[in-house]
Amino acid sequence: MIELEPRQLPPLTRWFPAGAPGPATIGEHALTTGVGRWWADRADQPRILAVSCADHVLLRGFADTPEDLAPLAGRRIDAPARFLPALGAAFDRLTPWERMVWTLQAEAQPCPTPRGVTVRRLEPADTDSLHALGPDAAWIHASWGGAAGLAASGHGWGAVDRGGQVLAIACTYFRGTRYEDVAVFTTPDHRRHRLALACVTALAPDITARGHTPSWNCSVLNRASRLLAWTAGFRLVREYVHYTVGSPARRSRIAA
Repeated sequence: MIELEPRQLPPLTRWFPAGAPGPATIGEHALTTGVGRWWADRADQPRILAVSCADHVLLRGFADTPEDLAPLAGRRIDAPARFLPALGAAFDRLTPWERMVWTLQAEAQPCPTPRGVTVRRLEPADTDSLHALGPDAAWIHASWGGAAGLAASGHGWGAVDRGGQVLAIACTYFRGTRYEDVAVFTTPDHRRHRLALACVTALAPDITARGHTPSWNCSVLNRASRLLAWTAGFRLVREYVHYTVGSPARRSRIAA
């Protein structure tokens, strides 16, 4: 596969559905924000098109040769079932991951803010506080190109203590044309205090004010995320499977 510039992209309507919750928002987010990379098997009349952002990939088309998929190594891939033989041959590991897509449909449960904590929109001045969360939290701002991108985006809310330390975050992770997929992070020593719920409750009206619907995406096995989604007013709309892939397989295996 080769990397394409956004100006080289073919019309996307036949490749990626627009206005749908879940993985479809990856392509819309990449087009809107410029954060992400686009891949195709060839620039002229491609048969495969992929968009990657924050280690998530939306893959569409038809794969003839496993070698075409090598640039997608180490990522989480949403792809039709017809890609499975090629994905299995292209990488040394292919792990299915059952996922759930939720949308906001009900009122959130009341969530008082603990004393000394303020829930507010993140600002550029919060960049250092986001960096201070460390590598375990780096994924939360990866879809905005880093901590500075999220802090300046206007799409994140944080629970902040009196010293300016960010204790929890809820943000738009992928912004689509109709749905905005929400992600949350809470520092380990401040979990179970409903800070993430307070942040989601503040973020959701922001999203609806933009004319969009908040959505939620999590693993079927992530009970904590499922409980938070339900408590915040999200309800299940569908399930799907995406695949975590490893390193490119050896050529001898592909040739076989």
